[in-house]
Amino acid sequence: MTNLKSVPKPSEEISNYEWDLTPPAVKIIINRFQQSLDRHQERIKQLKAENQLLRQRLDLELNSRDRVSLPSLPEVLLWATIGLFLTVGCTFISAHTIAAPWSWQRGITTYSIGVSYQVGAVLLVGCLGGKSAAGLSQLAYLLLGLTGLSIFDRGGGWQYFQQPNFGYLLGFIFGGWLCGYLAFQSKSRLDTLVLSCLTGLLVIHLTGLIYLTGLHFSIGLGEGLDSWWQAIVIYSLTPLPGQLAVICAISIIALIMRRIMFS
Repeated sequence: MTNLKSVPKPSEEISNYEWDLTPPAVKIIINRFQQSLDRHQERIKQLKAENQLLRQRLDLELNSRDRVSLPSLPEVLLWATIGLFLTVGCTFISAHTIAAPWSWQRGITTYSIGVSYQVGAVLLVGCLGGKSAAGLSQLAYLLLGLTGLSIFDRGGGWQYFQQPNFGYLLGFIFGGWLCGYLAFQSKSRLDTLVLSCLTGLLVIHLTGLIYLTGLHFSIGLGEGLDSWWQAIVIYSLTPLPGQLAVICAISIIALIMRRIMFS
């Protein structure tokens, strides 16, 4: 039997006088309720600790699912090589689009959109190979062209520094790197890839405009260009709509290929 004298008060709010007047049977019931309450509170603490542990494990699992695996060094080198060949080849391939269906009376026709696939190749490598592959491929492209290989749209050689469009080629390095960095910040989503490509294109044009401005105020833009504004129209404003169209196609291609490669 329970030693009634040893039964503690359930609360300090009860005075000793009130507790002494409490019938023994009531003390036993109160004591048992108190013990049951203590066990339940202890069990609640254990459940809270287990719940916190499970939440931490779930967060880690969700984060690991959202985390994108970055390309390894061999993959970076492979994509850098692919990017170099793509950039060289796409420099001389004009981008085309299909005519509207209602004009297909004589068959499906295509027409040029006024730009090449060169910028698309730069950004595609960033979306598929990451920042390092994109940066390395464009650095190699630039160095090979400056050494004399005719892989730029106007030839090659060290004197290409004086060309008004050289700044845009220089921007390929920074634009491709930034595109690759942003493209691998999350899982493959079309909006992420489009934003990455648009940001890379913006950096390319900003670099080109800065170089163009510096060239204008130093040695001049050369023959055929009457003003700084004319150069901007020719090298930035005129090709921009076509480059945006190429980005739309490149983003879809990159999304499909990343789903295949990283599934």
